[in-house]
Amino acid sequence: MQRKINMLLLLFSLLGAAIGFAIGEVVMLTLPEDWPSYVVVGLYFGILALSIGLSCLIAELVSPKLNGHSWRQRYVDISWKLLVPATLVLMFVIGAVLQLIYSLDFGDTKKVRDIVLVIDNSGSMLETDPNNDRFEAAKGLIAEMDKEKRVAIVTFADTAELLMPFANVGTEEQKSSVYGVIDTIQVSDGGTNYSAALDQALAVIKEKEFAERGTMVILLSDGFSESNITEQISEFQSQNIAIHTIGLKMGYDQGVILLQEIAESTSGKYYDVSKSEGLADAFQNIYMTIDNRMLHAINANAPDEHSIYKFLRVLSFVIIGLTLGIALGLMFDNRFLALSFGSGGIVGGLISGLILNAGLSGVPFTDGMYRLIAALVLAAVISLFTLVVPVGERKNTRRDKGGAIESPVASGRGGRGKEGRSHGF
Repeated sequence: MQRKINMLLLLFSLLGAAIGFAIGEVVMLTLPEDWPSYVVVGLYFGILALSIGLSCLIAELVSPKLNGHSWRQRYVDISWKLLVPATLVLMFVIGAVLQLIYSLDFGDTKKVRDIVLVIDNSGSMLETDPNNDRFEAAKGLIAEMDKEKRVAIVTFADTAELLMPFANVGTEEQKSSVYGVIDTIQVSDGGTNYSAALDQALAVIKEKEFAERGTMVILLSDGFSESNITEQISEFQSQNIAIHTIGLKMGYDQGVILLQEIAESTSGKYYDVSKSEGLADAFQNIYMTIDNRMLHAINANAPDEHSIYKFLRVLSFVIIGLTLGIALGLMFDNRFLALSFGSGGIVGGLISGLILNAGLSGVPFTDGMYRLIAALVLAAVISLFTLVVPVGERKNTRRDKGGAIESPVASGRGGRGKEGRSHGF
């Protein structure tokens, strides 16, 4: 048992981590958006583990400092056979399971399943949205919703009207029915009353079935409201319901400030749209904040992460690091390497998780850089941990004709040694 290091393995593991990161990023960007998040995350970490494992295997083949020359002479074929199952398959399963757990609702968080569209229908909309693009944008949002989602529609001017209570939109027939309701909307000539609009939204939320389902409100307007909405905002805050607001052709005025305050006070986001044609993109950006809870990424438009999910991210990366280290030990068929690499994986995973928690912001380029740094740190710590936890070589053992254990490598002289032991699994 020795504390030692294979510098070539360290170099190759870093190279493998960089390659695995690059391939994983490409896969993550090119997979269809409707693929389950647990499949995407499982593939990402499976590819990363395969790349690191392959690189470490090649490094030990060239310079077998950790697993020994006997392994290279007699047991390399076992390592090649174990490479894919021990890295890609195992890490895919672990990554997928961790993502499924990460997607669950914990504490006071609820995954959004119900959406209330609160749409300004005042007379000013005849000028800011003469082609009724806001209604087409609402249809586009509904078209994206899956069978788990429901939508309710409130329109408002001087007063508010519940155009449609919560309705399922999982089938094309259900979607068409909602489209028909939207097509009946006639623009009024009234003013802008946020108080009435939010009161009506709260009423439909309180009366809905399945109260345990998470709810989100999208408020679209082009003007300023002088109504007092303090009481309504407090109610939304107490129910942890985010209000995302969209300002149409408003410039930076009192209306914008008010919509920003409504969004920020309820953990929502404000979207400024200069032309009505951009409303569809605003609706889509808001919808992307739903069901987008990922282990290794966040959405810039999503509400701030609850602290419990930051803790779960770190814990998940500790498990991922531990699994990766054990996987490398399995691949080399060496329990001592599994112990050393696994211990390093725990430390490396902890550091990687903390790096991601500190760096992820929703900006694609910088988030990618933080994922790369996390992958490199994980690979480096695992490779270096043989200096902390001692390892023994994978021994070649067999019995001679007399039944004694023959271990040339263990004897250190190329001869027979009765005390030889196998360090493999």
